[in-house]
Amino acid sequence: MYTKILVPIDITEKSLAHLVMPHIQHLSEYEKSQVHFLAVIPTIPFYTTMGFGFAEKADSEQESVTKKLAEIIKEFKIPADKYSAQVLMGTPRDEILRVAEEINADLIVIGSRRPSMSTYFLGSTASMVIQNSKVSVLTVR
Repeated sequence: MYTKILVPIDITEKSLAHLVMPHIQHLSEYEKSQVHFLAVIPTIPFYTTMGFGFAEKADSEQESVTKKLAEIIKEFKIPADKYSAQVLMGTPRDEILRVAEEINADLIVIGSRRPSMSTYFLGSTASMVIQNSKVSVLTVR
């Protein structure tokens, strides 16, 4: 049913990756799906809206994020020929949606925290992806 699955991973929220793990393991094994992992390094405008003070470091994070993503992917225990991985810079929502279209994803599987006051005012990446995606989105809590 699902041949290409996009899994955005927020490396700063490892617990969200653990939420989606059983779903991805099942889909990759029983549905014979290809999994594409994606980590997005938010750019300066995104950090500014979120109020973080370390936006200047975003450009130098590529190598570090790539290593952390690889460590998280190992925990999924998916054979190397069943997945691909990518690290990009940009606005998480925009990059997730762009990559989903680029790889012709059938499904996006994304972890989500329970709504809080910060997501009430700013919105969460998961909710923005759900609202704007052209493909099905499985949100795991």
